[in-house]
Amino acid sequence: MCGIFAYQGQETKAAEIVLAGLKRLDYRGYDSWGVAVTQNGQISVEKEVGKITDIVALKNLPQATVGIAHTRWATTGAVTKINAHPHYSSNKSFVLAQNGIVENYHALKNELLRKGYEFISETDTEVIVRLIEEKQKTAVSLQEAVRLAFLDLEGRNTIIILTKDEEIIAARNGSPLVVGKDSKNGALYFSSDVLSFAGLAQEVLVVENGQMLKAEKGKLALYDISSGEERKAIFEKLDIEAGKIDLEGFPHYMLKEIHDTPEALTKLLLQDEKPFLELAEVVKTARYVYTIGSGTAGIAASQAAFYLREYAKINAISLIGADSNEYWPLMGPKDVLIVFSQSGETADVLEVLEKVKPQGIKLASFVNMPGSMITRMSDYKFMAQAGAEFCVLSTKIFVSQMAFGYLLAKAVAGCLEKGKSEVTRAKAVIGDLLKRSTKPIEDLAEVLKDKKDIFILGKGENLAVAREGMVKLVEATYKHVHAIPAGDLKHYAITIVEKGVPVMVIVPEGESKNDLLMAADEVKSRGATVIGVAETKAESFDFQMQVPSSGETAALVNIIPFQLLAYFLGLKLGHNIDRPRNIAKSVTVK
Repeated sequence: MCGIFAYQGQETKAAEIVLAGLKRLDYRGYDSWGVAVTQNGQISVEKEVGKITDIVALKNLPQATVGIAHTRWATTGAVTKINAHPHYSSNKSFVLAQNGIVENYHALKNELLRKGYEFISETDTEVIVRLIEEKQKTAVSLQEAVRLAFLDLEGRNTIIILTKDEEIIAARNGSPLVVGKDSKNGALYFSSDVLSFAGLAQEVLVVENGQMLKAEKGKLALYDISSGEERKAIFEKLDIEAGKIDLEGFPHYMLKEIHDTPEALTKLLLQDEKPFLELAEVVKTARYVYTIGSGTAGIAASQAAFYLREYAKINAISLIGADSNEYWPLMGPKDVLIVFSQSGETADVLEVLEKVKPQGIKLASFVNMPGSMITRMSDYKFMAQAGAEFCVLSTKIFVSQMAFGYLLAKAVAGCLEKGKSEVTRAKAVIGDLLKRSTKPIEDLAEVLKDKKDIFILGKGENLAVAREGMVKLVEATYKHVHAIPAGDLKHYAITIVEKGVPVMVIVPEGESKNDLLMAADEVKSRGATVIGVAETKAESFDFQMQVPSSGETAALVNIIPFQLLAYFLGLKLGHNIDRPRNIAKSVTVK
């Protein structure tokens, strides 16, 4: 959460440069934002609440060759202009922005208050600023004061500082930080992800946990935070396309990215088979295979575990990052942990990796963001290569994650080529589905817009689809949506079914079809409005979201109508589709 972007170079349009980079990071947080630049020994700061605009950078800030910017997802302190970053030091000799949470900030703040420091904001970020000021009383330099202050912080944090002398100082522990370098003119870009400076930089330095850096006049030095000793800064070639950030004719990124799904599957299918087969051999001999993720990626992890059990007969267990600690002591060298993440920086998943990696467990990951910490920690690294998702609601990446799980299961079973054929088939079905008129889904959205509750029934591979359908509808509509295993309907859930309650039932072709039709009949008889997600019409359906059958990869297809419904229902409710309230795409704090 939160996004950091900074620039140091020869261009005198630092404000415009950092603002442009910040716009590529607003998926990380969009409660408020701020820009700071230094010119002639004076730091100028402008901060705003709400959506990033061009007004501040173009009209209020001076021309400068160095600047930092921040987009905020509020953790401590309300969404106000005062709480927005960057924050000034008392004498305005530096400003600081943060990505993370200082878990011990109450204790630090109380101690600083006792020493006479004053605070103007409600944030833990200002605590870092005052703590640095306290350390400056005895430290030989600002850099040393930053290092000493950072050692006192608990939690996952990354900070960046701009000084009146045009220096940039940054430190990392947990939250991401990368540095891009333009090999042509020496310009440096500092950011929370590499996509924000793709097309501007040709080399990248991934700052590791426990490292800090100082940049002055284009010269960068890297240090170990614990010892203060300098480390060699090793830049790597940045092999990534700038990517398109325009809507390409679509009204919103969510709709565009849903339509990007076939291309995302193509990218997956074109990847080298050798790594799949290598991981498959490891999975075959594992004692246990764990799959893990959070949010949408957690649902993809559960689907991957389903595929491993169903098609490869592997003892696979799916976990949620924030709720898996009882499994940590059970993991060891004979096990495999497969991690799913869009950003590769998910805090609660990284915590698991940090705990279990020393126990010798083999780590594999499927990530979309290059240069991430999850990828760097993994023994077996897989990239989605699906292009950026600018909408906070994950769509194409989720389908790609499910497809990866399916292909891995087929590789373990010794039939990867058959698996690729099935994913190719699903890709074609999704392409045809996206060419259809959306009017039936828009009409259904009109019916559902005034409903308070929505229930979704699924079974087998479609249980994960029901859960992800729930997540998408919750994110886009802010309604109460509940995914229920169809087999549990009679055990408890049927008590909440009454006249007019919408119940969506995913009805597959195959052996479980009759079970789902029976569930539809049961809720229908109690007055529910039944919405069938199915290839063929059934008598109990009041409405139907028609989806073509695609065999073993039906889940990849069945999620598409839910994504489209979430999109159109959110629109009808007047919500910000690409930037829903209170959530961010990259959750880098616990």
